[in-house]
Formats: sequence, C-alpha cells, structure tokens
Amino acid sequence: MKLDRRTFIKGAGAGTAGCALATLPGSLAALGHSTLKGSAESVASICEMCSTRCPISARVVNGKNVSILGNKNAKSYGGAVCARGGAGHSQLYDKQRIVKPLKRVGERGEGKWAEIEWEEAYATIAENLNKIKAKHGAESVAFSSKSGSLSGHLFHLAKAFGSPNTFTHASTCPAGYVVAAKAIFGGKVKRDLGNSKYIINFGHNLYEGINMSETRGMMNAQMEKGAKLVVFEPRFSIVADKADEWYPIKPGTDVAVALAICHTLIEDDLYDKAFVAEFVSGFAEFAKEVKAYTPEWAESISDVPAEDIRRITHEYAAAAPHALVDFGHRSSFTTEEFEMRRALYAANVLVGNIERKGGLYFGKKASKYNKFAGDKVAPTLAKPGVEGMPKPKAKRIDMVDEQYALIWSSGGVYQTILDATLEAQPYQLHAWVMSRTNPMQTMTDRARVVKTMQKLDFVVACDIYISESAAYADIFLPESTYLERDEEIVDKSGKNPAYYVRQKVVETIGNTKPSWLIWKELANSLGQGQFFPWENMETLQLFQVDKNVPLLNKIKSDGWVSYGEPLLLREPEMVKQFANTYPNAIATDADDTYASHLSFKTPSGKIELSSNKVEKMAPGRGVIKYREVTMKKADELFFIQGKVAVHTNAATQNVPMLASLMSDNAVWIHPITAGLLNISSGDKIRIYNDTGSEEGHALVTPGIRPDTVFAYMGCGSKNKELARATGKGVHCGNLLPHVTSPVTGMNLHTTGVKIAKI
Repeated sequence: MKLDRRTFIKGAGAGTAGCALATLPGSLAALGHSTLKGSAESVASICEMCSTRCPISARVVNGKNVSILGNKNAKSYGGAVCARGGAGHSQLYDKQRIVKPLKRVGERGEGKWAEIEWEEAYATIAENLNKIKAKHGAESVAFSSKSGSLSGHLFHLAKAFGSPNTFTHASTCPAGYVVAAKAIFGGKVKRDLGNSKYIINFGHNLYEGINMSETRGMMNAQMEKGAKLVVFEPRFSIVADKADEWYPIKPGTDVAVALAICHTLIEDDLYDKAFVAEFVSGFAEFAKEVKAYTPEWAESISDVPAEDIRRITHEYAAAAPHALVDFGHRSSFTTEEFEMRRALYAANVLVGNIERKGGLYFGKKASKYNKFAGDKVAPTLAKPGVEGMPKPKAKRIDMVDEQYALIWSSGGVYQTILDATLEAQPYQLHAWVMSRTNPMQTMTDRARVVKTMQKLDFVVACDIYISESAAYADIFLPESTYLERDEEIVDKSGKNPAYYVRQKVVETIGNTKPSWLIWKELANSLGQGQFFPWENMETLQLFQVDKNVPLLNKIKSDGWVSYGEPLLLREPEMVKQFANTYPNAIATDADDTYASHLSFKTPSGKIELSSNKVEKMAPGRGVIKYREVTMKKADELFFIQGKVAVHTNAATQNVPMLASLMSDNAVWIHPITAGLLNISSGDKIRIYNDTGSEEGHALVTPGIRPDTVFAYMGCGSKNKELARATGKGVHCGNLLPHVTSPVTGMNLHTTGVKIAKI
C-alpha cells in the first residue's frame, strides 16, 4: 500500500488504530457525512487539543481537510502548533465522533444508545433535574467541566439553578501550584523561561506536556542563550534528556531537595537580603525551620548527592536574579503537595527573581498596565453581569470555605463528588452534569468512580466522544469541536496586555452545538432562561468590547492582539523603555524601577513564607516544613505517571491521528528490577496493588529508578466497545488510591504497586 498524505488522512478519518469498530448511533459514521464546508481563507482561532489553547490559523482545503497552523502574530508561540494541535482536523471528521443527542437504553456503561432530538434531550434533563431539586434541593446536583472557556457557561447555569457545587479538573492536575501561589503571593505567577540563565526543574516536563509558549521559551533559553537546565525526576524523561544534569530523585522527595536549596541559600549567605527585607513576611520563622534541612539530610531522603545540591544552589544564586526554580505542574504528588510547591516558590523568592528577567512575574492585564502608563494603552474587557442572578445558599460539598478555602477559584475539590454520592458527606448528591471531563481516567480509584456513577439518580454528559465517563450518562449532548464554534474574547496578558478569540472555521457537522448554546437552551427548559439574556455569541463579544466594533473586528482579523511594551516592575531596562514610551507614565523609583509599586494580595501585603491564614485553615502548616510520607509498602515499587507529547492527559487517545501515533502505554521497568522478575521488553505483565489490577506490557529501560515504574496516563479505558485505542494499556487511575492532600485538595498520584509477568 502506498503511504502518502492522502491515504494516511483517509485511514485516520475512517480508521482505527488496528481494528474496525461498529457504527455507533448518533455518530458521524451513522450520519454518512463526507464534505466539509467552511472558510477557504485562513481564519484566526484558538486550538483546544490541550488546555494551553494556542492561537492558530486554520482553513478548509478542497472541502476535504482542514489546514491548522500557528498564528504568527503570537510571537512567543513561534507561529507553530504541536502534534496534538496539528491533529485537530482528525477529530473533526472522525467517524466515531458523536453528532446527535443520545439517550441511554441499556444499563449504565453498557454502551446501548438511541438517537433523540435536542428538544427531547433538554426536556428529559429538565424533568429529572427539577424533580431532584424539588425533592432534595438544587445543591444535590453537581456540575463539572474542563477548565477555561468550557466551564463559564455551565457554571453560570449551575448558579441559576441554585447549586454551589461546580468543579473543574483542578484537583486532579494544576491546583497544587495555584493554591501554593495564592498562599505565598496572593495570586498566580508566571515563568520567564525564555530569559532565564539557570533553570532548576522538578519534573515539569515541558518537552512532553507541551505548552508552546513556555516550551519554546525554555528551548530558546537553552539553545540560544546557553541557559543551564538541571532536572530532578525519577525517570529519564525528554526534559531530563535535554538537561545539563539529571538526578533520578526518589519519588515524592522533591520537597526535601527544595528545602535543602533554601537552607543553602540562607546558611551560605547567598540570598537577596534587600529583597527579603522589603517584600517578604515570615522570613525569620522560615529560616529557623529550614536550618535543619541540610543537603546531607536531603541526600539521605532523596538519593541526590549533598555536594551536588550545594554546588547547584551556588550556581543558581550566581545566575540570579535571571534564574528560576520551575514551580512545576503535574509531578510526583504526595499528601505534602502544598509544602512542595511552597518550597519551590520560596527558592525563587530568596534569590529575589520576582519581576526580573528570567524569573517569576505577574500578568499585566490592561487595567493595571494602563495605570502605570498613565494612558489607555490597551482596551479593557467587560464581564457580563445578569440582574437578579441568584446566589446558592447551601454550602459546597468540598467545604472550600474551611480547609480548602484557597482552592475555590481553581475549581474546587473535584473528587468530593464521590464522597457526597457514596457516603452522603457532607450531604447526599443525586445528579451529575459533566462537560468535556473524564473522571473515570483523571480521578483516582476508578472502581469508586464507577460506584458513584451507578448510584446517582441522573447523569448528563456533554462531549465530542462517548468517553469512558460519558458511557455512564443517561443523556449525551454532542458538543461542536473547537473548529466549529465561536466563543468570547479571552484575556491572555503576560508582560503586557494581550487578547485572542476562537472563531468558527468549519460549518457545523451533524446536529452538534457549542456548549455555551447548549447550556443557554437547557436553562430555558429548566425555567432559568432569564439568566441567559444574550441572543448569541456576537452579543457577548460586543458587550466585552463595549460595542467597539472596530476593536472586535481587529481581534477577529488578527486573532491575537497585544498592546504596549513588555514590562517587569523590577527590571531597570524594561522600566526605562516603558517610561520613555509613555509620557504620562508614573515616575520611576530612584533605582529606575517600579519596585515600590510591587504589591501582593496576601493578608500582610507581602510575600508570605509563613502564613497565619494557612495556620488557621490547617493548624501546623503556617510555616513551610518537611513531613515524612509513606507512599508504598516495603515489597512494592513506586508507581508514577506523566504526560506524553502526542496526547493530552485522557482527552485525545481516541482522536484518529493521535491514536495512530500512540495507542498504548508500556510500563517502564529498570533492567535490574526486570531481571529479578524475569521480565523482558514486550512481555505481558500484571501491575497491581490493594486499589486495583491492570494488565499491560513492559518496556525495560535504564531510564527509570530500580525502585520505580512509570506509565503515560490516559490509556486502558474499560469501555472498549466504544473506544478506538483507549482500551489498550494500563489504566493509571485504577491503581491510585482515593486520598486527598491537605490544603490543596489534590488527588494522590504516587503509590506502590507490584509487578508480575503473565
């Protein structure tokens, strides 16, 4: 067979990664669609093949395919897309994609569906949810969504309905670093990787869990500016491969090394005393705590040589302030996630890299930027408000106003849906409405998620595919892909204000709808339509720009617009350039910076290395400290997971082109360990513990610690009759115990397992 682009696309569109699938009711295959209708001219839009949501330029080619490229106006993204972004067209016309509403006609999870019309779907949902509301209260319905643009309209519906229980995927992925940043800085911070001269990385694998802007920034820092990269990670990942130094740290001991770095910075008199004195609260308490955390102590815990910890710290301090410790994303989680992330932030604070090139900084949205400029350099966006919008009266099931108070803006403690359903803690849940989220894969203890789905009175899923979780829904609502819908303007400000917008490239295929319209129309059926007064998406966009049509047209035309000069408040050259550009700019400090204007939304108004607020929330945790954790039994191996460059967590394994690139997740095992177990590469193995058991195959490699095994997440789906590729491999969530970390509310993503050859 001749393998060229045409035959490859044909195979991806119709095919499976090695197997034929039956036609599903409501699928594109059942509809028999073949021709694409849309713009032959490039349309600026936003990708959604991962949560980064890069700016793109896309067009329909000959009515058969879609070309997806990067948007050249977004310079930090390099005008390019990653493998996932380039495969978006494969998702668009995938024959397994669902394009009509469905209702369940068999048992939950059985895979038996019947096509219905939207009116019936809405009526069925409204009847069930209103009945549950009348009997048990609106709070007995949980609403969950992938974060970002997909969550706002669903959560607006939840509020109108009267439920406080809204959740993103935060506690299964990014909440740890967000919560820690709120505790220390009062809000999120960003990394200036592209200008860094020295980067210390604790498993934030930007060369596999790709964020186009940050990945390119780190790559440019290494390749063009000679930055040194030091990686602490249990396996030889791609980012470890590209590092100057790699240390196979013992899983879960990152916090020990981070605290030893802080110890060395203080004890060896390497920290920025002036910065600490002016901007930091709680330093004395923190310094007292870390005095015992020597590099020798950290070596005994982490297996990282003390002499290397000390040397690396000195090198890092010498490169400061144009140096940073990456605060990470989804790494080896333990119950001490909060302390680990705070320790990583502390290592940055001590060298005074805040608002400096190559360090950490705060996003400069238009309102703040314009105040510094003394002029309206950038337009500000308005947020639509609805008169009379009700406020839910019941408490949230995750009790975020207490121990987890810092997590709310990040999406709540997602897994408490399971506790509230199975154990009525703090009260009983009866229904779950989910949008583009797959808790069967992303939550821990899959069996517990299944029990939750089976116990609920009613489940609604809105998605593109019948995912492992959507298979348990009573009603399935087919959402349009990102190439088929318009959405609000999004603020993407960094060192200066920036905006971009998603626009329709292809006419809607089948009978799908954008989620914002789905929730608006469902609100009408629920009797809450008055809280969705906007007629269409353009109405919302015009509201955002205060009816400034030329501005809206520019954002739509360019796709990415940025305003003004990049600004870091403590970088003299940048501040000087800023002040020279804007005649009405506020006066600079004596040192030619805006350091005196640097502020933090913490109780003290400073960076807090010790927090009274945290102490009240979680006694004993006010000061960052080390606590020993046990993650496995003596006869078990550590089990860790991570991202791969061709997939997004558990969201893309069924996309044809990406499934063709990777449809399985081999288990990495060290040769010594494999030898003891008589296992060779390719052997079928069983990986198991007290939580669950999985079958997969081995990849024997020296790129993993002997006491550790690894698998990429997102594979091993249990509803194999619905899946192209996700039924292959190891289901990581089926091996992870249901444990929630203090303060951050995070799932536990490191555990112990045993391995046996089959």
